[in-house]
Amino acid sequence: MSIGICRKTTLIIVLFLSFSLVCLGAGRKFTLVIDAGHGGHDSGCVGSEAQEKDINLRAALMLGKFITDNCSDVDVIYTRTTDVFIPLHKRADIANKAKADLFISLHTNSGSNGTAKGFETWTMGIRRSNEKLSAAKRENAVISLEKDYKQHYEGYDPNSPESNIMFEFMHDMNMEKSVELAQMIQNRVCRTAGRTNRGVRQDVFLVLRETSMPACLLELGFITNSEEQELLASDETLEPTVKAIFNAFVAYKDKYKNQQSAVAASTRTANITDSVKNVPPVKTIPAKPVEPSKPAQPVKTAQPKPEETKPGEVIYKVQILAVNRMLRPGSEQFQGHNDVDYYRESGMVKYTIGSSASYQQMARLRKNLQQDFPNAFVVAFRDGQKLDASEMSAEQKKRK
Repeated sequence: MSIGICRKTTLIIVLFLSFSLVCLGAGRKFTLVIDAGHGGHDSGCVGSEAQEKDINLRAALMLGKFITDNCSDVDVIYTRTTDVFIPLHKRADIANKAKADLFISLHTNSGSNGTAKGFETWTMGIRRSNEKLSAAKRENAVISLEKDYKQHYEGYDPNSPESNIMFEFMHDMNMEKSVELAQMIQNRVCRTAGRTNRGVRQDVFLVLRETSMPACLLELGFITNSEEQELLASDETLEPTVKAIFNAFVAYKDKYKNQQSAVAASTRTANITDSVKNVPPVKTIPAKPVEPSKPAQPVKTAQPKPEETKPGEVIYKVQILAVNRMLRPGSEQFQGHNDVDYYRESGMVKYTIGSSASYQQMARLRKNLQQDFPNAFVVAFRDGQKLDASEMSAEQKKRK
């Protein structure tokens, strides 16, 4: 691929991110959609004394009230506020049409016996992520019916391959933010509300598949466990869990809104000071020789030969793993790949494969790696520092 096309693709990505993020920094409220699962003739899980649809609705309204009472910079939208049935695709439509910044779906769990208990958080798995991306492309194609859509959407063309590459990058960013939010909620709820920690998980949830923003689904507890059913059925005992979700949301919202505000400020300032980076430079893990006592795994060379990078150049990599501790060189978790780098972020060690100034090249590599790493996605760096959307936008603004 030519350098000109690569630069064009990067520019389109940055322009789109600038359009969406500067709007927030310029004063648009953060929009949260709260989805109370089930409703109406769909009761969800049923316990001996309560129904899931009622627990979900009470938790959703309680969470929304905490936010509206304490966060004047947030617009809360509910998929339902009464006992009505809303199809799954319409729940996603509500969020997409509102151009929401975040989607949280509240549910109640059940088990085959009465012993299962605890709180867990889910995000969309990569297995259906390509379908979600395709749906986003189809939905965005309708903007061509709008008058002067190229001016309104800053050059986005739904028929352009470069513009669709932009949406792939946005999809990867949404996945990472969804996992980050899920971890924040899971840790806060279990730490401050004393709930049993069942962890952050990924799977195919239809209500998450169709959303075009970071999203997660919360299982508040097990209605089939008598202790947890009692906890969920009472506002007084449910409140600590919902407050913990609220506090995690505020931390997430403030983190990203501060970044977006910095982008808006960058459009009005000639000289911009780079934001403080929390991520150290990417390091290389040397390959460890295979121990004689173990059968040697074939070395996989999925990535192309690393390119020589220039100072200030945006470099893309494929993130394959995120763990809370360093893995030994040659770990089985690398699936036989020895071309692995890592960086640290938010107390996690995150491993990557590949390195290129071409997003398309890393997108192809991600596809090749998905058999070994189903949840792999593309991340971006500049001078060894990881970039988010707002930082990419700010960098482009400085060059104008």
